[in-house]
Amino acid sequence: MIKLFVAGVVPGLLGAFLLMTVTYVLAVRYDLPRAESFDLGHVGRTFKEAFWALTMPVIILGGIFSGLVTATEGAGLAVMAALVIGLFIYRDLDVSRLRKTMLEGVSQTGVVMLLVSTSAALGLFLTQAQVPQTLAAQITDVTTNPLIVLALLNLLLLVLGMFLHGAAAIILVVPVVMPLVNAVGIDPIHFGIMVTLNLAIGQQTPPVASVLITSCSIARAGIWETSRTNLPFIAVLAFVLLLVTYVPEVSLALTHYLD
Repeated sequence: MIKLFVAGVVPGLLGAFLLMTVTYVLAVRYDLPRAESFDLGHVGRTFKEAFWALTMPVIILGGIFSGLVTATEGAGLAVMAALVIGLFIYRDLDVSRLRKTMLEGVSQTGVVMLLVSTSAALGLFLTQAQVPQTLAAQITDVTTNPLIVLALLNLLLLVLGMFLHGAAAIILVVPVVMPLVNAVGIDPIHFGIMVTLNLAIGQQTPPVASVLITSCSIARAGIWETSRTNLPFIAVLAFVLLLVTYVPEVSLALTHYLD
């Protein structure tokens, strides 16, 4: 598990840098307004003001990476921390605002859970129809060349990621294709990062796109308009996926220090 987390560091930083580059290029091209110039002193002041709010990512990620809590439990702890910070430290959260926030959260959660339940139903159908097993067997019949197998696995995971929620896709596909992955000599850690990147792209690509729809629900933005704007960012992630797929050391280099 630790190796899988470490393997995601370099691809994550690379993807973040390229996404920031795309953001900068689009901001310059469309002459997007800047609220204010960069000021290191202002960064320090705002950091002090936001210190307590910034503890929530520490609670979530620190709890998960340390193994003390699951992702769901970490999110629950973060909610409790947000209530304490908002009510007793910043004191800008009152009963009326809390009620409004909870109603908005329920509404947004309802949208996401509808997608998740639909995705789970589709996953159940695919499991009963043994679609992943059939596809894995067909891949083996076509070729055992690792490079071609990697390309076909990427295609399979990307398409499933567009229609299934991430957790459902992992449970449905990974156990089925792991014998194929091992048979052609693909490192399981390398394959794990491929799965993560494919599903990350798929979750932003309609028709299901649970991450995209969640973001649009929060921002109250149109899904298809947002999807068009999102194309350069998806292209960047696709480039990172291809780089990770065919240059395994991009993801595996740091894991060698854990041996």
